[in-house]
Amino acid sequence: MAFVIDGREIGNNQPPYIIAELSANHNGSLDRAFETIDAAIAAGADAIKLQTYTADTMTIDCDDDDFLIKGGLWDGYKLYDLYKWAETPFEWHKAMFDYARERGITVFSTPFDESAVDLLEELNAPAYKVASFELTDLPLIRYIAKTGKPIIMSTGMASKEEITEAVNAVRAEGNKDLVVLHCISSYPAPMDQANLKQMSELEKSYKIIPGLSDHTLGTTVSIAAVAMGAKVIEKHFTLSREDKGPDSDFSIEPEELKALCAGARDCWLAQGKVGYQRQEAEKANAIFRRSIYFVNDLPAGAEITELDIRRIRPGMGLKPKFYDQLIGKKLKVPVKRGTPTSWELFDE
Repeated sequence: MAFVIDGREIGNNQPPYIIAELSANHNGSLDRAFETIDAAIAAGADAIKLQTYTADTMTIDCDDDDFLIKGGLWDGYKLYDLYKWAETPFEWHKAMFDYARERGITVFSTPFDESAVDLLEELNAPAYKVASFELTDLPLIRYIAKTGKPIIMSTGMASKEEITEAVNAVRAEGNKDLVVLHCISSYPAPMDQANLKQMSELEKSYKIIPGLSDHTLGTTVSIAAVAMGAKVIEKHFTLSREDKGPDSDFSIEPEELKALCAGARDCWLAQGKVGYQRQEAEKANAIFRRSIYFVNDLPAGAEITELDIRRIRPGMGLKPKFYDQLIGKKLKVPVKRGTPTSWELFDE
């Protein structure tokens, strides 16, 4: 399977598609957002991804207990206040899309309600992301799918039934371009719960392009995911964790993103293909395999004994598998010590 986002093919026989998730890491500054886009480009990312919502499209301003976060990275925050802190203002989007496009990197976003989709359609977003927490919002997923744009969907927290419903919602609208990202919705996610084997299950069950939305610390899990078949990697990205934005604690910095992009692509190259042919890089070393050599000076007519031949390097003589056949054979011609064996030196 494969499809195209903004001119870049994703899927079979293509390098992994690396998405730098800007999310809330602009920390309330449009200039910082531009700097983050520049840093993602310099690191080698294929795309920069935004999140399109406001506090009012995400929740309501309410002090009831239901709206308070208990535990985790954002413990004690009221939902409305957290999203107010983290939101990317709608009025920034055109400037961010224009800037990314001028700089030559693909830009798209995660919409969190229909008004966000409408805004992104005005900006001609080339694709859409469905966040794990919105996977069960089937009306929103159908609305996104109707755009006909490729969809990348995360599965954090989801049961198989919920994933099936979301995939079916996309396909019911005639949209076939779907990546499903395995995801653990914990911030950060524990390494021992990354469960990368789930990617192959998603690919097999839903016939989709598989990938990973990675919330673990560092880049190890993302690179391992590529080795296990991930075609898309999404990772939160910040200029500096020290700046302490809403998402900074589980985001990677520029040098880490650079290492991720290089490592993921090297890992993809190393997968190669199934086959028994000798690789080009091996050919020059074939002569250093073992073969059978004469280790004594011998006259014509001599009968070969175990003292006369050895299996040694280099590989210019007969293969070691013929050793037993040569014992007892007679020479047609004299040979010197260090001569490689060959069939024409022996009597029939």
